[in-house]
Amino acid sequence: MQTRSGTARCGDVELFYEQLHPSCSSRAQYNSDAPPVLLIMGVGAQLPMWPDGFCAQLVDRGYRVIRFDHRDTGLSTKMHGRRASGSVYPRVARYLLGRRSDVPYTLVDLADDAKGLLDHLGIERAHVVGASMGGMIAHVLAGSHPKRVASLALIMSSSGKPLSALPRWRVIRLALGGPGRDAPWEQRLAAEVRNISIINGPNFLPPVDELRRRVEQLRARSDYPQGMLRQFDAILGTGSLLRYTRRVTAPTLVIHGTDDPLVRPRNGRSLAKAIPGARFVVVDGMGHDLPPPVWRPITEALAENFALA
Repeated sequence: MQTRSGTARCGDVELFYEQLHPSCSSRAQYNSDAPPVLLIMGVGAQLPMWPDGFCAQLVDRGYRVIRFDHRDTGLSTKMHGRRASGSVYPRVARYLLGRRSDVPYTLVDLADDAKGLLDHLGIERAHVVGASMGGMIAHVLAGSHPKRVASLALIMSSSGKPLSALPRWRVIRLALGGPGRDAPWEQRLAAEVRNISIINGPNFLPPVDELRRRVEQLRARSDYPQGMLRQFDAILGTGSLLRYTRRVTAPTLVIHGTDDPLVRPRNGRSLAKAIPGARFVVVDGMGHDLPPPVWRPITEALAENFALA
């Protein structure tokens, strides 16, 4: 497997990206004919949140995998100083009713960023896979630019339709508490490890030491919590996505875990119903994360959906 990285100018932002390629010979030359798969991750999630092992399984099947940092995340452009006015709670209330709000940027802008990355790489059509907020961006992209999306897969995601199922209370509590910005690093680290453990769900939970290493490595790469808040506002500001969901024409797969405490399985099932011809696949025991035990069933389902294109 070969890895290449770079930056792409997409309008007013630069996106950092990596391409993982299968080798086409014993000399490990890069295979330019491999079908491209664009991976789009969720709120505040840097590109390593698409695990290397997960990506390797797709590369081993002959695909060219592209993962990237959203604006305000990782090594991509930070939108310093931009913020929505007023309290977030009215925006949350409007979102629950499917209504939009005035925010610095929306999921539509993030979908345009993804399209700009495809343009930069000279890719006319790609298989698009989105997780969590990335799934929302992915189906905005598929609904807005159907000719660019060969197939669509939405993992642990939602259409944001009015009165969607709320996260479990233990997840909502994470947003209401936690250490402050000036708290010692060890305290913030412990809180983030605890948060991941809760969102991951009770099954397939990695050891605490492994979770700590993940958090430390990501924070060493980029520590920019303001970007996560703006991305959360991007979801709230966009409102219901049904106007895009219903325009999706690509072969679509919706994948959801039975134990997702953040985006409830009911939302995934509703999303699949809203997309004509979409197939709904349940991964038993999966929460809101991509631990190693779920890689094989997910990549097998993805490969089946890719073949439909």
